Order: sequence, then structure tokens, then C-alpha cells
Amino acid sequence: MKTKAVIFDLDGTLLNTLEDLADSCNMTLKQMGYPERTLDEVRQFVGNGIGKLIERALPGGTENPDYEKGFELIKKNYGSNWKNKTRAYDGIPELLEKLNAAGIKIGIVSNKPDPQVKELAELYFSKYVSEQTAVGETQGIRRKPAPDTVLKVMDILGVSASETVYSGDSDVDIDTAKNAGIPCISVCWGFRSRQFLIEHGASILVEKPSEFIDNLK
Repeated sequence: MKTKAVIFDLDGTLLNTLEDLADSCNMTLKQMGYPERTLDEVRQFVGNGIGKLIERALPGGTENPDYEKGFELIKKNYGSNWKNKTRAYDGIPELLEKLNAAGIKIGIVSNKPDPQVKELAELYFSKYVSEQTAVGETQGIRRKPAPDTVLKVMDILGVSASETVYSGDSDVDIDTAKNAGIPCISVCWGFRSRQFLIEHGASILVEKPSEFIDNLK
């Protein structure tokens, strides 16, 4: 097998964070006097970071005069509620264990704030990733779908593009892998449907974690 590293998206790929994100979003909207959003609505809003989440949830988005206030509030609310209901998807610990046993290095890249990515990685996946190989949104480095964070983790892991696979659950992840020049394995258990992923260019899709390793080369 030529694959030496797999870099994963976090939300909707390794962890089901949707309920904590939705609760934090609705807490923010309620505090500001706006209607709350359904879980399915929030599912469609996530994937580009918490700023985009509140932009999409607020009527008028960034044109809303309350946007900046909402952005600060949701950061505070999610910072206090990021691990209430979050859990690893079924089969993910077993997948990471198999990759680890096969000598395949593991990284995590997310549009979440870097401190939360590192805390979640430490809480759920400390056996497989280090603080250095779990990277989130950081000042001075472009967020996904720019390839910067993926390339940073590849450099830390000491792997080339031909030795690396990226995996995520969204169109942002498909574009990120393309921009980094590496293949993408799209997962169908996350926040986007199989049909959505196909329509946005997914070429390798897996329905459950137990199928993942069979798609590595």
C-alpha cells in the first residue's frame, strides 16, 4: 500500500458535533431575539466554520447589523458547550485503530478554531494524533477549501501528496483535497447526503467506517 497518511476532517467525519453546534446556534439566536433553527437547517449551515454558521442562521447574514455581535456570542456559547453531546461516530475508533496498526499516519484538519480542534482531538483521539497534527482555523493561515492546513499537516507528518489521502463529508472537503493535489474519500455518514457529494464531484464514497480501508491504495 502506497498510502502512508490519512488526513481527516473533524465535524461530520470523525465526530458528530451537530447537536452541540445547533444548541449553541439556537442559544445565540434566542439571546438576540431571532427565531431558532431546526437541526436539519443547522446541518446545512455547517462546514465552513462557526462564522459561516451564524451568518447562515441569521436573517440577512453579514448584512444583518447584529452579525458581529452574533459571531462573538456564538463563539462564547460554543466554547462553553462543545462537548455536551458530541461523540465519535460508530466505527471511527476501530477505523483509527486499524490505520494505526497498519502504520498509516493520521492527521486532522478543520475549520473549527484551532484550540477546540486540539481539545477535541485530545479528548477523543489522543492515541492517534498529536497536538501538532490536529489543526484548526488559525490567524495567518487560510482555511479550507484552501489547501494550507492540509499541506501543513502533511509537512509535519513527513509525507508527500502521492502518499496522502484526505477524507471528509462535504463539498468543502472535496475542494480542499483537489486544491492540495490529493485524492478525497467522501464519507456518507456525515452532514451531507451521498447525492449531494456526487453532485459536488465526489469520486470515492464510503457508507460506513468499516469500508474505508478497502478504498486506500
